[in-house]
Amino acid sequence: MTDRPHTDRNGLLTTLNGRHHRTAVMLFMLVVLGHWAEHIAQAVQIWGLGWPVPKARGVLGLPFPWLISSEWLHYGYALVMLVGLWALRPGFTGRARTWWTVALAIQFWHHIEHLLLLIQAQTGAHLAGRPAPTSVLQFWFPRVQLHLFYNAVVFLPMVVAMYHYLRDSGRGSATTAPDRAAPDRVSA
Repeated sequence: MTDRPHTDRNGLLTTLNGRHHRTAVMLFMLVVLGHWAEHIAQAVQIWGLGWPVPKARGVLGLPFPWLISSEWLHYGYALVMLVGLWALRPGFTGRARTWWTVALAIQFWHHIEHLLLLIQAQTGAHLAGRPAPTSVLQFWFPRVQLHLFYNAVVFLPMVVAMYHYLRDSGRGSATTAPDRAAPDRVSA
């Protein structure tokens, strides 16, 4: 028998959601903002500069055009977002946790849409016989606009969560700060 101390199976999650939670969340948000910068650049290229959609590839897609058409890359990022939202969720409390959970739920669906696109790209079997991989909501909305929408509706609850998280961290530990009283209740 060894004298090694017992190690927590979830040691990384415990650490990320404990003393390193704020740092982990800030690094995660930096990645999210980098992704947003790509989408904003693509939107400016399409609607500001009038580029055709196939030529509007964001910043990294210009020197590396395969990036914009890689379903593996898009699915990988959707998965990173899903795992990041899930892994960092235990470190949030109160309203911050509620809003972070909203982002997680929406990202779960966004991930399903990307998985559907990836499967179609890998198999060559596209929904409804369409010429390219198609997500469920692409039957009603163009892909670029739909993807901007998905990213916005995941990002906005993250911003609200961060507002509550940072506001409450000024009152004490970010992981233990109590939720504020509901607006309709008056605290003594």
